[in-house]
Amino acid sequence: MFNDKQQQVLAYELDSSRIKSRSKGNISLSYLEGFDVIETANKIFGYGNWSYSIRTLEQVSQELNQNQNHVICYKAVISVTVFDMTHTKDVSREDVGFGTGIAKTLADAHESGAKEAVTDAIKRAMRSFGNQFGNSLYDKSRQHLTQNYQQTQSTQIPQQQQYQQIQNHTPQDYASLYNLGLTILEQGQNLVVVGDDIFAKKDSIKACGFRWDGASKLWYKPIEQQAA
Repeated sequence: MFNDKQQQVLAYELDSSRIKSRSKGNISLSYLEGFDVIETANKIFGYGNWSYSIRTLEQVSQELNQNQNHVICYKAVISVTVFDMTHTKDVSREDVGFGTGIAKTLADAHESGAKEAVTDAIKRAMRSFGNQFGNSLYDKSRQHLTQNYQQTQSTQIPQQQQYQQIQNHTPQDYASLYNLGLTILEQGQNLVVVGDDIFAKKDSIKACGFRWDGASKLWYKPIEQQAA
């Protein structure tokens, strides 16, 4: 169904910069945003080569909270279909999502709850296609590692430094590093490598032409060198 390039990209470790977190009670939850999942699907499968349909969308509860806001919960069942390039073969996934709308007016609460349920169901259906859609976030042991990694990165990388996913190379250029759970990013005029246990993987990093910078404590490679 998927070509070799798509299968390779789907299997890559999830880029930690895409992961968001929120608190629910005393628990910290990791998740991907809805627009991010849709954008990723467009990049991997191609515009027009995938779609989703709403199987069911129903209200499951309604109440007033202590602030006299309307609290309305919805449940949605979504089916996601991905086609090959010729549109002769397809694979479908279906899952359920829930959403809660909280607002002063019934209309706003209904709108918010319904949209959230549909988005949640899309994300849950897409996750079965691989790591790039957040399937690993449902593994509690890996969630813990992801949270620790985010905390470590926030202390090691100054906020003023702007990192971007690199655009001028194909994933196959650094497939060996991606397969080790590492990520290649742009920082100014350099490519840099980030990830867990980076020193234990230094031989593979050096083999791809990256050098260690003791001042910034990063493995780097000039972009012009990569392009050449």
